[in-house]
Amino acid sequence: MGIHDGHRDRLRERFTENGLQGFNEINALELLLFYAIPRKDTNPIAHELLNRFGNLQGVFAASAEELKEVTGISSSSAALIRLVPELCKLAKVSEASDIKGITNSSLASAYVIPRFMFDENEKVIMLCLDSAKKVKSCTEIGSGVVNTVDLNIRLIVETALKNKASSVILAHNHPDGDVRPSREDIETTKRIRDSLKLVDIPLVDHIIVSGTEYFSFCDAGYV
Repeated sequence: MGIHDGHRDRLRERFTENGLQGFNEINALELLLFYAIPRKDTNPIAHELLNRFGNLQGVFAASAEELKEVTGISSSSAALIRLVPELCKLAKVSEASDIKGITNSSLASAYVIPRFMFDENEKVIMLCLDSAKKVKSCTEIGSGVVNTVDLNIRLIVETALKNKASSVILAHNHPDGDVRPSREDIETTKRIRDSLKLVDIPLVDHIIVSGTEYFSFCDAGYV
């Protein structure tokens, strides 16, 4: 038995009995690393990860390449760390997909917020709805800030027509924590709204997401 086996067994037993209740971020992260790094003290690695990325949120938002810059993190360790947020995101997206009809901004935000979980870069997604407000398709339209990304309005219109959308909802994220729209956000949204109107497909909302917060262009009277 190695000198760290007792510590590993104790942490596993605590987790088995009570989940992560009573764990700090260091303990939780070193427990996760047990399954990628055998026979080695993972506590210093957990400390270095948290020092490098600030907190667990930062660790899980880091890319595999960034993670591997930390001493002791191999490709398999980085893959395990990346798996955690991806599984959480997949579960939340799956849960949100059960929403049957998007009839207001609250339901729209509930549908799109999980799709931006752990994203450090900005992206724009487009929902095509049928006449009952059910989602027919969810498409990533571009990445980057909504006013600087090459948002191909023709592509947006073509995607809406291809999916025979009765209406459209746009959404993009602000990783900086501020959900308020910029002037460019508003102007771009109006251009998209007017282009869709030419083919009789209304843009019913544009949601800006940051974490669990959101801003609705519809509620603000912009669409």
